[in-house]
Amino acid sequence: MQNVDKSSYRVVYITCPNINDAENIARILVNNRIAACVNILPNVRSVYTWRDKVEEAEEVILIIKTVEDNLELLEETVKKYHPYTVPEIISWPIKSGNIEYLKWMNEVTNVSV
Repeated sequence: MQNVDKSSYRVVYITCPNINDAENIARILVNNRIAACVNILPNVRSVYTWRDKVEEAEEVILIIKTVEDNLELLEETVKKYHPYTVPEIISWPIKSGNIEYLKWMNEVTNVSV
């Protein structure tokens, strides 16, 4: 990839309890230039342990594309608006991708704090 630091791009995975919370968080992240894009995947069934009990819930997944420099702000923002006590926020690096898309991600996630 020419003139693009591959280590600076991230995909973040977050689950939400419903579509309204998911859309709210997605809009906040994009409107504040913390994320370039957020995909919202509804109707996901999750099985997990919470407070020593196995739980099942319908959830909505957010797949967020952002840059590494925004990860801390992204986590703070999600925790502020997310209804869960312990929201799932997991990120991993994007190792390769369309150079034009990655450059666009840089342009639209230029956060000045």
